[in-house]
Amino acid sequence: MVRVRRSENFILRLRKLDKNQIDRIEKLIFKIVKNPEIGKPMRFDRKDTREVYAGSFRLSYSYFKDEEIIFLLDFYHKDEQ
Repeated sequence: MVRVRRSENFILRLRKLDKNQIDRIEKLIFKIVKNPEIGKPMRFDRKDTREVYAGSFRLSYSYFKDEEIIFLLDFYHKDEQ
């Protein structure tokens, strides 16, 4: 069973979103839990993280395979990258 953890930054960003955006994120999280390696692997200073796309938004997370933990890092607009 994969456990999901949320960073403080992720929680703060969620509080600012409307219901439709939160529903979209919940669907993405469900997809990630079903297949944690679905996201695009990041490189360079964001190594060991992955991203999934939701339109012009990105959900960034880390997956620790040995411990079966998904750590949700951030949700942001692609222009903030």
